This record gives sequence, C-alpha cells and structure tokens, in this order.
Amino acid sequence: MPYKALLLTLLRLLCKASILPLCGFLSLPLHANSIGEMDRFFSQVHTLQARFTQVVFDENLIPLEESSGQLRISRPGRFRWDYDPPAEQVIVADGTRLWFYDLELEQVTVRRMADALGESPAAVLSGSGNPKENYQATDLGVQGDISWVSLVPRKSSETFAQIQLGFEGPTLRLIQLLDELGQITRIVLADVKENGNFEPSTFKFQIPSGVDILDESG
Repeated sequence: MPYKALLLTLLRLLCKASILPLCGFLSLPLHANSIGEMDRFFSQVHTLQARFTQVVFDENLIPLEESSGQLRISRPGRFRWDYDPPAEQVIVADGTRLWFYDLELEQVTVRRMADALGESPAAVLSGSGNPKENYQATDLGVQGDISWVSLVPRKSSETFAQIQLGFEGPTLRLIQLLDELGQITRIVLADVKENGNFEPSTFKFQIPSGVDILDESG
C-alpha cells in the first residue's frame, strides 16, 4: 500500500466520524477550562483503554461508514486498535513500527511509525509531549456536557485541517477530524479507563500464518 494511501487509511480508521459544524462553535460560551483538561490529559494520562464507535460523514454530513471496537494506548508511542466484525482490522504500534492488518484481505502492512504517522491525530494521542508544541490550541467552550479544544497544525498538512478533542469533566470522550477532502469524522469513547496496566504482549503484533506481508519499514 503506497505511503499516502496508508496514512489516509489510518486517519480515517483512527478518527472516523462527524465533526460538528465549525461555525457552531463560534457562539459557544467559554465557561470550561478546556485547555486545562487537555493539559491534564497529556501530562497525567499515560495509558488509556476504551470502547469506541466511529462514523465518517461526507461534506454534506451524510454518514458514509460506521465501525466499533476497542482501543488501548500506552504513551509514548504504543497503541492498539481492534475493530469489531464485519470490518475486522487491527492496528498496532510498538514504538518503532506500525502494523496494519486487514483480516478480509489477509494482508499485513508494516511501516516505520515516524513515516506512517507524521503529525497525524494518531501521533497526537500516543505522543510523549503536549500537542500545543505542534498545534495552535483554542478553547471552543462547552456544548452539552462536553468542553472542546481545537488543534490546528502550525505547519500546513496535506491530510487534515483540524482536530477537535472533547472532554467530559477530565475524561476524553470524543475526537473529531476535518480532513482535506471535506469529510468530517468522529470517534466516541465509552468505558474509559486511565492509567491501567497492559500485558507486554498487547503492543507486540504476531503475524498470522498464511497472510501477505508488505514490509515498508526498511
């Protein structure tokens, strides 16, 4: 799988859903300390486990695709996303390499993490620092029980224009993405557990027998 195609696949798989209309945020009251919640998350949360649901919308907010599964993150640099049937896929990052396993295609693609993720949303969630180092962070205020932060890349990006993080109290509940094609994506987290322990094997991908391997990590 070519690099750009793989990256776009990762962006959509890791952030599938609907962003709320950007103009809707302009009138939101700035009650909550959304930036403070984000700072707490990236300084104090070292591991994260949750169930997720994802939906991707087109530029007219028509839903195109929905999926669900389980995610596990161990900062810095390690994560695992397991997608439920019927679209079973596994994405594992071990800190050095990223493994993308499509069960239907019986194919595993391997890339160096730095090449595959760059400054993508997946890199933001699993990175070692605060995203304010590479993104302009703006407090978007509160909608319902969710306080929102907007992250706009300080350097131009070919793959996305904005990431939005939604916190319910101190807990990360939503991630939203506006990509370069005008599609809007959302991932909703449930059963969130912070700073738990994972087995070391969680982030070690074992290649199943009989699958095709595209190793682009050299």
